Amino acid sequence: MNSVFKKDLYRYYGESGEPFLKKVFRPLEIKYISVFRKANMCRFLPLKLFYMLRLLNLSYRTHIQIPERTSIGEGFYIGHLGRIIIHPDAKLGKNINIATGVTIGMENRGKRKGAPQISDNCWIGTNAVIVGNVKIGSDVLIAPLTYVNFDVPDHSVVVGNPGRIIPKENATKDYICNCI
Repeated sequence: MNSVFKKDLYRYYGESGEPFLKKVFRPLEIKYISVFRKANMCRFLPLKLFYMLRLLNLSYRTHIQIPERTSIGEGFYIGHLGRIIIHPDAKLGKNINIATGVTIGMENRGKRKGAPQISDNCWIGTNAVIVGNVKIGSDVLIAPLTYVNFDVPDHSVVVGNPGRIIPKENATKDYICNCI
């Protein structure tokens, strides 16, 4: 658990590591990720329940709703505090950036019934919505205010509502910093 959280911290602070004052007064988004990782990986039931209660408390304070059973790879980065909702069945890869207002949800019926799978090195902009059993490839930038309910290939930018795919090599270059 500790190594995964260190990789999350690396996304925030890079090689310099977490400054002493930031360790004492951690921003709420980093506290949320820390408690999420503890609740997600803990197997000792009383301690897991404690972390789940702390996660619930932080959810009320931060408006971030990521259930402890959600699968999220190392290097997870929350850009700002604000409403973020991720379905527990969603799967997120490594080095994912999420901005305020993002919803990653499930479709309950139809051909896309299920939750999204997001690969590595994805940047998801403010108020973007990703729903259904869709696969988002690696190196994908989802622009702010974009609605995605379809598969997105690797090395793409998705813009608009309805979303439109624009192929682009290094789509997340300069958007995702301190990758591991």
